[in-house]
Amino acid sequence: MSKVEIYTKGYCGYCARAKALLDSKGVSYEEYDITMGGPKRDEMLERSNGGMTVPQIFIDGQHIGGSDKLAALDGEGKLDALLGL
Repeated sequence: MSKVEIYTKGYCGYCARAKALLDSKGVSYEEYDITMGGPKRDEMLERSNGGMTVPQIFIDGQHIGGSDKLAALDGEGKLDALLGL
């Protein structure tokens, strides 16, 4: 199974939607809460080429983008392959 990382903030509906999609597929993920900023926020900005919105999702180090992009990949039937399912 692929390594999934997701940068989130508290009370973020898009974050909840992305995590629910991953949960529905039985995928485990590493979640980084950047609500209060800190070094993980800086890391996210660097890895996502300045992407400031959350969630920012990475699969095996590849930047996927946000919740809408994750859902679009699923709708296109491409997400399962990326996740190694």
